[in-house]
Amino acid sequence: MAAHGKGQTSWLDRKERGSIQYLKRKQKYMVSPNQSMTKDIKTPDVGEPLLHDLSDGVEANLPSAGYGYEDLNVEVSGTSDGEPVLLLHGWGSSAANMRVIAEGLASTHCIYNIDLPGHGLSPPPPAPLGVPQHAQLIYDLILHRVGRPVTIIGHSNGGRISLYLASNSETKHYVQRLILISPSGITPRRTMTYSVKRYTATILKAPFGILPNRLREFGLDWLRHSLIWKLLGSSDYRALEGVMRETFVRTVTHHLDGHVNKIVAPTLLFWGSKDTAISLRQMKVLEEEIPDAGLVVLEDAGHYGYLDDYSTFIAATRHFLNSA
Repeated sequence: MAAHGKGQTSWLDRKERGSIQYLKRKQKYMVSPNQSMTKDIKTPDVGEPLLHDLSDGVEANLPSAGYGYEDLNVEVSGTSDGEPVLLLHGWGSSAANMRVIAEGLASTHCIYNIDLPGHGLSPPPPAPLGVPQHAQLIYDLILHRVGRPVTIIGHSNGGRISLYLASNSETKHYVQRLILISPSGITPRRTMTYSVKRYTATILKAPFGILPNRLREFGLDWLRHSLIWKLLGSSDYRALEGVMRETFVRTVTHHLDGHVNKIVAPTLLFWGSKDTAISLRQMKVLEEEIPDAGLVVLEDAGHYGYLDDYSTFIAATRHFLNSA
């Protein structure tokens, strides 16, 4: 694959393909915007709550006891003898928002559209999950239900899980291709507001550090449920309770800088030029670090770029699937 001159194959070339025109390395795809399909979808607040300040720092076991891939709601569609494609939605979303992709590929591929734990029709896990646990569930589903390597299309946090699967030595060989739409996973630049909030959280936690273990745990649990602590977190964090709040913290604080260069799967990246959740800098890191990657910039699209400019997204995706 030679997106922007990287690699040996040519799933993208210098010809116009529909409304997409490939330019030279270090430039981007210029596409014509379509009418937005996302006016009723809230852009997630994917900023980190306060890094590990909001977490006890202990990962759940792999996988979480009492929760397996069989607990995930999976919408299967398309042709049974087609190459398998897994769809992974973002945080606060569901398989329902990915159905338009399934419909666009159903004539040629077998689609597994997944509700991640605690989203859509999949129940919340009994214990908090991090990215490794989410990845284990998807890997188990690939092994036991799909039975062969897959293409993964991941949006936002679904992209983060996809990057983990494709860069992990134990799971990467079951990822045939990656198609990622505004994926999370690359560390964002810190803002002054974030720094102030983290400093405040550190000050609030300090007095509990001198207490005996049981009292310290009780005190920190009280602090995490206090109004001031909730106000320090992101809007997504404040909207959550219990196991899903801790799952959110463990997920959004998991970054893959330094690992994505291990990805061997051909990778197609999409980013909306008006995306306020993921920056162009983060996308450029992925484009440069993944050995076989190309970036499509969807002009005037937001975080849900595959909906804002569906025709460009699905045309590029079909071409990539047929040639990468």
